[in-house]
Amino acid sequence: MRVMKRLLVVFVAVSALLWGQAPKGKNWSVPRTPDGHPDLQGIWTNATITPLERPAGLENKPTLTDAEAKVFEKKAAEELAKVDGASDGPLLAAAGSAGTGGYNVLFIDRGSEFARVDGVKRTSLVIDPPNGRVPPITTEARQRNAALSRGGKDFDSVKERPLAERCLVGFGSTSGPPMLPVLYNNNYQIVQTPDHVMILVEMVHDARIVRMNGTHAGPAVRQLLGDSIGHWEGDTLVVDTTNFTDKTRFRGASENLHVIERFTRTAADSILYRATIEDPSTFARPWIIEYPFVAAPGPIYEYACHEGNYSMADILGGARKAETEGKK
Repeated sequence: MRVMKRLLVVFVAVSALLWGQAPKGKNWSVPRTPDGHPDLQGIWTNATITPLERPAGLENKPTLTDAEAKVFEKKAAEELAKVDGASDGPLLAAAGSAGTGGYNVLFIDRGSEFARVDGVKRTSLVIDPPNGRVPPITTEARQRNAALSRGGKDFDSVKERPLAERCLVGFGSTSGPPMLPVLYNNNYQIVQTPDHVMILVEMVHDARIVRMNGTHAGPAVRQLLGDSIGHWEGDTLVVDTTNFTDKTRFRGASENLHVIERFTRTAADSILYRATIEDPSTFARPWIIEYPFVAAPGPIYEYACHEGNYSMADILGGARKAETEGKK
């Protein structure tokens, strides 16, 4: 099984390189569905090594030349190769698996290149504020999140553990909105009809249903992925999402989080994705992220998570054992 998975990962990595080199025909035109709107259907990936926020040292460089980017991309590839075969290390820590031996970097598909938009490579997914950083959170948000987290020691019951840990929503907001790339499982399938757009998310098998030309549900109706309604602005699909629960908490946001996403087909092998995030009770100002979704070979495979097996019982059992030994 591990050999088969290794071959699959190698195939995907090689394919990713080929997609990045795929020529775009000069006479390419936007494909359309029978109702005349751009056809966004297919399987896509947003894997990239471009970080959400612009790293230190690149504060004044929102973009890189290909030559500059290649230096960073080569270093990232070398770092990945260095820990190949290891069952611990910084990459595994980032995946939430440090010390468990549960993962090998073989299974981490974080991408190999910076995200390219308008012909240049971006140093951050955040494009507004111009410094490429997520705005500061408010005092209200800090107090709210501190009260909710109880210091990060919510081990009394299953319901107090984070949603991603319980396999209810995608890790790191892969499900969205907004749909952020993380270290692995960055694949999506889009299916369109005149009345709905469905986005199947590989990570934690979420399915987002966008109701076209609808109206939001009343404020009493709250959903983990929010209530998404869509409309077309020219050739751009605009998805407006509200009605989140107070459990989703994207980067500490409240249930009043408001996300507006824009999907624009820019080439045979890419969709430009832009999302505006707003929550005045959490962020000092609205902020915008932007990056491409690149065509990927299918299919999307079944995602296996630990819900219903030993992990949750072990987490809570470990907490009870620590309590009996007087540890915190």
